[in-house]
Amino acid sequence: MTSKEIRDLTSEEITTKLRENRANLLDKRIRRQTGQVEKTHEIRALRKEVARMETILRQKAKAPAAAA
Repeated sequence: MTSKEIRDLTSEEITTKLRENRANLLDKRIRRQTGQVEKTHEIRALRKEVARMETILRQKAKAPAAAA
């Protein structure tokens, strides 16, 4: 998911997707430890997507405060 697509979502939608991605990341980390993950590059991509969502969510939260 690109940053433009994330910016188009509402804060609630971002929070929901963030929760899903964190759960998916945890699952992949556990599966990597047990040797069941074949595509280890997906873990890095998920970490970056989580960080991107957190950044945009924080920017959206600060935007109304900066306008006031």
